[in-house]
Amino acid sequence: MPENDRHGTRRAMIGRPGPLTIGIDIGGTKVLGGVVDSFGTVLTSQRRLTPGRSVRDVEDTIVELVDTLSAQYDVAAVGVGAAGFVDAARATVLFSPHLAWRDEPLRAALMERIAVPVVVDNDANTAALAECRFGAGVGHRYVLCITLGTGIGGALVIDNKVFRGQNGMAGEFGHMQVVPDGHRCECGNRGCWEQYASGNALVRDARELVLADSPVAHDLKARVDGDVSRLTGPLVTEAAQAGDPLAVELLADIGTWLGVGLAGMTAAFDPSAIIVGGGVSAAGDLLLGPTRQAFARTLVGRGHRVEPSIVGAALGPDAGFVGAADMARSAARRSRRRRRRRERRPLFSR
Repeated sequence: MPENDRHGTRRAMIGRPGPLTIGIDIGGTKVLGGVVDSFGTVLTSQRRLTPGRSVRDVEDTIVELVDTLSAQYDVAAVGVGAAGFVDAARATVLFSPHLAWRDEPLRAALMERIAVPVVVDNDANTAALAECRFGAGVGHRYVLCITLGTGIGGALVIDNKVFRGQNGMAGEFGHMQVVPDGHRCECGNRGCWEQYASGNALVRDARELVLADSPVAHDLKARVDGDVSRLTGPLVTEAAQAGDPLAVELLADIGTWLGVGLAGMTAAFDPSAIIVGGGVSAAGDLLLGPTRQAFARTLVGRGHRVEPSIVGAALGPDAGFVGAADMARSAARRSRRRRRRRERRPLFSR
């Protein structure tokens, strides 16, 4: 084959779309799933409520979602972003603060019920990878990603690769202690960062004021007819966007804690960009404005260093399952290469 023909073939292969894959994002309150192509485009998606803390019920929900999504598209692999500590082999959920996983061999359990390769990783890792590959982190080599949901997830991405640490458990920034003997965290410790800068923290503070019958909580109380169990993070955000002073103040408090924490993260890692995603980030500048102000006040070396930009995530709630699907695509390619090698192997050897 002429040299220029070989190069032309290689270029065509590089530009060829990869297989379709399914991504599943399991959070403390909801499970999102979607079919994603190799350019990060979501072809279809589904949402389910997280079925309590039962390990088996969560597995059933994942399998049901995969069955539903794969009935519409021919998919090559499944990636799962799990809210918990995932081992370096990306197979076992070692611990989850918000679900009942304890040394749970999630990948093996799912592969017994799903016919294509399965990859498992921490949900913040999958969201971070998606943002760096297809979203707000494109063009940056060193990216710190923070996911604000029920708790705080995080990841450090270097050259589009998630830094996982020795045991696969890096990035659990939400469980750094920021207040000794502070609020009790679901992880078992006290004073974790996520107890002051997360969706749970926002709802807890709002409910406390409504239960105390504070006059400043009148609007929030009216929105739920006095039933504090109906107070949610999105509802507080909605009230803040409508101009309720208390809701604005509560988001500013979350943002202040977030900014202080991010200043510490920057002192440690010196990223070129900080991406803030997750459900709470839907508040936009009501959250990020106070975050940037607190960050600027507390960053070490301020005024004498290049400061990272703090931006909202571009992919919204889809980021977790888009990144999980992208990780699964690599597993699908590896599986296909192994299958081709087996097919090429001679039947008899001398």
